[in-house]
Amino acid sequence: MNSSPTVSRRLIGSILCVIGGVVAQTLSSQTILSSSFTATAFGSGELWQSLVTLLGGRMGRDESGGSVAEVDFLPLFGLWSVIAGISAALAARLIRQYHGSTWSDSLTTAGFALGWWCLAGTWELLRLFAFLIGWESLEQLLLVTPQFWQAIALSGWLVQSLTLPPPHLATPSSLQPTSQTTIVSRYSSLKSVAVLIAIYVVVLTAMNWRLYQNLRIPHGDSAMYEEHLWNLWHGKGFRSYLDQGLFLGEHIQVIHLLLLPLHLIWPSHLLMELCESTALAVGAIPIFRMTQRSTGSARAGLLMSAAYLLYFPLHFLDIEIDLKTFRPESFCVPFFLFAFEALEEGRLRRSLILLAMALSAKEDYSIIIATLGVWLAATAWFQKRANLSPLPPGEGDRRPGEVRLASDSRTQQLASSEMSATAEMKVDSIAVPHPAPLTKEGGGSATQRRFILGLCLALFGVVYLLLAILVVIPWFRGGAELHYVRYFPKFGSSLEEVAKNMLTNPSLLFGELLTAKTALYGLAMVAPVGFLALLSPSRLTVGLPLFGILCLSEFSGDGPRHHFHAPLIPVVFWATAIGVGNAGRVFAKLRSLVTTSLPHLVTPSRTAADSFARQFVWASAFMSGLFLSLSPAGIAFWDAGSSMSLWRLYAHDPRADHFEKVIAKIPRESRVASTDFVHPRFTHHARSYDYSRYRRRITGYEDRVPDDADFIVIDTRHPYSDLKSPSQVRELQNEPDRWELVPDETDGHYLMLRRKTSRF
Repeated sequence: MNSSPTVSRRLIGSILCVIGGVVAQTLSSQTILSSSFTATAFGSGELWQSLVTLLGGRMGRDESGGSVAEVDFLPLFGLWSVIAGISAALAARLIRQYHGSTWSDSLTTAGFALGWWCLAGTWELLRLFAFLIGWESLEQLLLVTPQFWQAIALSGWLVQSLTLPPPHLATPSSLQPTSQTTIVSRYSSLKSVAVLIAIYVVVLTAMNWRLYQNLRIPHGDSAMYEEHLWNLWHGKGFRSYLDQGLFLGEHIQVIHLLLLPLHLIWPSHLLMELCESTALAVGAIPIFRMTQRSTGSARAGLLMSAAYLLYFPLHFLDIEIDLKTFRPESFCVPFFLFAFEALEEGRLRRSLILLAMALSAKEDYSIIIATLGVWLAATAWFQKRANLSPLPPGEGDRRPGEVRLASDSRTQQLASSEMSATAEMKVDSIAVPHPAPLTKEGGGSATQRRFILGLCLALFGVVYLLLAILVVIPWFRGGAELHYVRYFPKFGSSLEEVAKNMLTNPSLLFGELLTAKTALYGLAMVAPVGFLALLSPSRLTVGLPLFGILCLSEFSGDGPRHHFHAPLIPVVFWATAIGVGNAGRVFAKLRSLVTTSLPHLVTPSRTAADSFARQFVWASAFMSGLFLSLSPAGIAFWDAGSSMSLWRLYAHDPRADHFEKVIAKIPRESRVASTDFVHPRFTHHARSYDYSRYRRRITGYEDRVPDDADFIVIDTRHPYSDLKSPSQVRELQNEPDRWELVPDETDGHYLMLRRKTSRF
């Protein structure tokens, strides 16, 4: 009797979602395309102009001379209407095929999915609101974040369109795997994870190698780490010749020494790139296992692993925005992830070893370890007060090397969680299926061990950092100021000034911290995981102190496009792996509130919410990567107008061919000063010096090359070259009696000088 009104209400709601979504996307697209500032958040200026022209728009200039455009409403409305119509038809067909619903139900469900597009309209309304009331900081934040609003809107639309059945068909049995298939699905999912890892390694390694072959990789902060290994096993010390002294005067960073045995077999920078990409990709394994443990679903683990490998901040660890392709900091990612997994399983000794390995990647990662210690101590204390066991029974007492699969009882418990939601006890820090008594031999002793370990880690992290920056690094630097003090110019020019101003000048501190840059940085870290990391807030706070420090540096405006965010990635995915397991429980609480207030409203089940959350993570990573990644998953890779495109960076570069003529003339026993992008090819020579305007200690901070340099090689065509002809070379102008120009055979691509007194 009541089915017809219910169907009518759903149909009307679906139609309103379609119309509202299309109008919202049209209005937001008009604003985005109206300015190069917002349009270039999605693609290059050339792509923007082409799209405006295709839509019949007009280009122009504003009062300040900036590029602007005007696109009429109707062409955009027509475009989004076509996209909505085609996608709704395809989604309805899939829903009907896999769930057996009628065409009417399928189209209605697909229409509701387009309601996610209204997020784009929300962005536009908030922007107009901020503009009208003169709230400049909010308007600025909105203008730099349209790509994230679009990514979330498109992710929700994609997942709801293609994965969720109509509400009346979304039963736990239709969305939850049976216990008989759990083990099979686990191993098939593991194989799929291995395939995804292999794809990542092949693609990113190929990109790195191509950059090296095209002479696009700088020596400073990239290829110099390969020089460390070469010099170490050739008796020259743990150093590069960018400057005097051992590298420990820059960082307590020795993790890349793990590659020394492989480097003895294949002494090449290409090896370093392969190992880095592999190490980053292997992080998908602990993410798979933590997610499976949290959700009881191997498929959820597979989807989370896919999200990790699609995560655009991870891609920028592999290849930074300035094309620094090898960083030892990247190796902290898998070690932290395996350490977090060990903590979740109660393997405390293993976690300590893994944390020590992660710390060897850089001294300031002790900040993560210190805050992790606080987290361990705090959660142990709260668990003791709540009279809860810190781990599911038996997990703290596993024998070394023992592996346990998700049990059938755990799978059945998750499948029946809709009925037992009110009885389930869960602390954000550790999932507890049911209470266990605290005894000296059981949960109480385990909790006490975690509490003591947490306090020790917190103390160790603080002491280690202070010793590193106040004693060890200054000793290797001969007492000179730490080089990264200059990353915080607004707080002072010395370590003491910076620390004092951060601690005693709250107006300066919070004025720099509470900005649109900080919000943008935070969005770039959590939006690509669909904000699900926020469902495990205590774990996410482990990265908060380091995140705050990064936001105070002068590099914060670039977001996670350098290497500084490396230890934050494991924290985000640790929190997300647990948070996705909390999604259904959180949704159940929200659903109970909604249905109490609106009892006639039809809402999805908790099981459907779990399924949606697991899909939403990878979709968010994919969509955000579409706009922001430099990998083949991003628009920039295929956009011919982008500085990061396939054709600009990875297509054949004639510079590489001409360089072979240069290096053939320079003996391996010689000492060479060269510009940054060809410098990596000379690290196996007797000495390889930097040729630039940067005044270094090795030359007494004078504008010259070292006295023992035999050759100078200048790349006149690299992206930042300001030396184009012999008349601009300082040695030929100031010291013509010492240096001679070698005849050019490279069509002007390179200038090569030889010291007249050289034996070569």
